[in-house]
Amino acid sequence: MKRPGLVLMALSSLALVWSLSLRVQGGADDPKPAQVTLPGARPTIEAIHFPSLQAALDVLPEGGGVVQLPAGTFEINEPLVLSCEDVLLRGSGTATLIKNVNEDGKPALIVRPSKFETDPKAMQWRVKLADFRIIGNPKSGHGIEATNVNELFLDGVTVSYHGGDGVHMTKCTEDARICNSLITYNKVTGLHLIACHDIVVSGNQFEENQDALRCIDSYNLCMTGNCLDDHLRHGVVIENTYGSVVSGNMIEECDGTGIILDRDCYGITLSANVIAHEQGGGIDLRGAHGCAVSANTFTIIKQDALLIGPNSGRITVTGNNFSDSTIGNSEVKRLKNDRGASGLTLDGTSDVAISGNLFSSVKPKAIKVTDAPSQRILVSGNVLTDVESDHAQLRDSKIGENLESESR
Repeated sequence: MKRPGLVLMALSSLALVWSLSLRVQGGADDPKPAQVTLPGARPTIEAIHFPSLQAALDVLPEGGGVVQLPAGTFEINEPLVLSCEDVLLRGSGTATLIKNVNEDGKPALIVRPSKFETDPKAMQWRVKLADFRIIGNPKSGHGIEATNVNELFLDGVTVSYHGGDGVHMTKCTEDARICNSLITYNKVTGLHLIACHDIVVSGNQFEENQDALRCIDSYNLCMTGNCLDDHLRHGVVIENTYGSVVSGNMIEECDGTGIILDRDCYGITLSANVIAHEQGGGIDLRGAHGCAVSANTFTIIKQDALLIGPNSGRITVTGNNFSDSTIGNSEVKRLKNDRGASGLTLDGTSDVAISGNLFSSVKPKAIKVTDAPSQRILVSGNVLTDVESDHAQLRDSKIGENLESESR
């Protein structure tokens, strides 16, 4: 038996739900955020109801809020500017594409405090960018340019094809996090950090930028679990940076060097990385002090899998594997390899402990010593297989305390 009263009640309920939904989202005909009744709450700003993305950002209240970007392709020819604190700018995954068509070197998205132009020391706090794709062109500027932003969080963002850096961060001095993002095909650096502190870079993929990551004049970089592939110059470049760790990353096929520490780096650990098939070097310690290189796998590095230069010292090199691509146990079989595989080079350095490493079939030598004298070098407990080595020169020399104990 039909019950028209129940049907009418159901229709009324649906109408009420639709009405409330429109109120929360601003309404189909009202682009302004609706009033809410929950004390302390702010409505989500639905960018779909605004004439432009910037117009949606402009209505953020001083206390911050959420801007939801719909699916679609949105061309911009001027930078988007986000200057409020406590903001979540969230897209609809890769279905949300922001496309910078500007060809005058301007960035796509600028994040900086509203008072920055009048007060260069002003700081912006707590901004999260999530779940959208942002691309440029060879004549555009950076993809995301963040200045003086504390607790900046990038999560699930794709940043590609920009004429400058993918992500360019300056003076983001508190707790920056770049996670689960794809940073690819940018003309300069994928992620460029300048004067930043306490930085987590985790679970990202970098491909075919000039350099994957540059960290300059900074503190406390924690870079873990990233995949770096096919870069047109270097993988990771760290300069004048203190107290950091680069661990558990896959760094492959750089035209230059996998990891470079330069200009007074101190207290940095490079550990458990796979560094493979680099056309230049593996790890280059150009200016590193009090650093550890441990448990890395150096596979088919064309020249200088590990180079410790004259401006570096007080280095431990422990538990690493330097090898070519041999496979098999009972019979040695080499994969096709015309690149060569290299070992460790000491170039006028001092105070280095080299222990517990394995060197197999690397050329020209497992440990190569240049004409520049190295002092106070301990070489102990390593395994050398199918290699030549200069470590005996360290034992026989008169410069400092050089100890050697090897098994072959």
